[in-house]
Amino acid sequence: MKNIILIGMPGAGKSTIGVVLAKILGYQFLDSDLLIQKQEKRKLHQIISQEGNDGFQEIENRVNASIETEETVIATGGSVVYCQEAMEHLKSIGTVVYLKLPLKPLSRRLGNLKGRGVLLKKGQTLEDLYRERTPLYEKYADIVVDEEGKDLEACLQAVLSELDTEIR
Repeated sequence: MKNIILIGMPGAGKSTIGVVLAKILGYQFLDSDLLIQKQEKRKLHQIISQEGNDGFQEIENRVNASIETEETVIATGGSVVYCQEAMEHLKSIGTVVYLKLPLKPLSRRLGNLKGRGVLLKKGQTLEDLYRERTPLYEKYADIVVDEEGKDLEACLQAVLSELDTEIR
């Protein structure tokens, strides 16, 4: 298997599950938000406030479209699905797994959205964001893992089971 790319809403557990999944599979782990911060030498929320949403998306698209790696679990930022070039590239280098979590448990997990570097339009709520992004996550996903009611171990097992099915 080439790479595993995790997509989903902020707070869905992409980074948490990604690190453990990489350990289990003997893969590397890459967090594309951290890669953006490293390349830009700024935190996500600083990039968004300085460059605006469009400027951030240009950077996010460029960084994600330039990822070249093998046997790596890649946790993406939640807004990468707005970047068509990046998503087409990511799909070409691996299997895209959508970590799907319903709105209610998601809102319980999330604190300050702006502090997390979440791309929000003026006046946009978490619910608005969820409704806008869900069709995009479903569009790009090779595999959908429903996390509702699952703890970390159960989510990992579900991802591993789906990946095993995908490989066969």
